[in-house]
Amino acid sequence: MTIGGVLLAAGAGSRMGMPKALVVGADGQPWLARGVRVLTDAGCEHTVVVLGARADEAENLLPDGVAVTVGIAEDWQSGLSASLRKGLEVAATFDDVDAVVITLVDLPDLGVDAVCRLGSVPQGDARTALRQAHYGGRPGHPVLIGRDHWLPLRRSLTGDSGARKYLEAHGAERVDCSDLGSGRDVDSPRELGRPLDEQDAGSI
Repeated sequence: MTIGGVLLAAGAGSRMGMPKALVVGADGQPWLARGVRVLTDAGCEHTVVVLGARADEAENLLPDGVAVTVGIAEDWQSGLSASLRKGLEVAATFDDVDAVVITLVDLPDLGVDAVCRLGSVPQGDARTALRQAHYGGRPGHPVLIGRDHWLPLRRSLTGDSGARKYLEAHGAERVDCSDLGSGRDVDSPRELGRPLDEQDAGSI
């Protein structure tokens, strides 16, 4: 059984004032590099990173020494669906991947343990699996999508919506991760707890 990883990081980050793929955390680590390492350290293979807004700059923040396949969502401005569709499209080029763990770049407290918990499915069930992390009863990320769902999910995606409706309609398993983090995404500089401007990205 092979579990892949998909990191969605294509948006412009209008509320953040810059693409979240360019954000550098207070610890000096780019969110993009951190997200890739979380997936790879959790054992995900064929990690796919989906970029869009200012993709050339974002690629410079990918970690050295880690095998990553970059997919460019040319239509990233149409919303989250474009990023997710591209991520699944690229993942489908790897014939040995049975399921992918999908997460977002703006989850700075997501850890390896949560990804491992989502990826813990029985050997024969990976291709049909649908699992979603929950925090305090709220749905969040990461999610695990078995290969059998990739094409119908891609066909269902529209606008700025992701997989939530599909997961709900197909009875995705809820995986409680409340003990492993908050599931909180960060949308604005104020939520970072420090000023953020273009120099944060340019300093790397």
